[in-house]
Amino acid sequence: GGIGSILYIFIDLAQTVTQPQWEVPGQEAETVTLDCTYTTSESDYYLFWYKQLPNGEMIFIIRQEAYKQQNATNNRYSVNFQKAAKSFGLRISASQLEDAAVYFCAYSAPQ
Repeated sequence: GGIGSILYIFIDLAQTVTQPQWEVPGQEAETVTLDCTYTTSESDYYLFWYKQLPNGEMIFIIRQEAYKQQNATNNRYSVNFQKAAKSFGLRISASQLEDAAVYFCAYSAPQ
C-alpha cells in the first residue's frame, strides 16, 4: 500500500507503457479522452489510471482487470479497454477545472 507500491508499479512499467504527451484544451463540461497503449505477454493483469496533482500527490482513479470484458467505471471516469489492441483509454465526462492534472496509466501483472 501507499506511495511505495505506486512507485514500484511505475518503475515496473517504464518500458511497457506508451503514453502520448497530452495537453487537453477542452471546454468545461465536455468529455475528455486520454489514450494509453501497452505491451505484455501475460493474459491476466491489471491496468490503472492515476492523476498527479500540482503538489505531486498521486491520486488513484480507476482499475481494470484484464479478464473482465466490461469496462470499468468510477463516477465521471470510465475506461475504453481493448485487450486485443492493448489499448486502455480514459474518459472523463463533464470535465471540470479540477480535472487539470498530469495523468498516468499503469500496468501490473500478478506477482
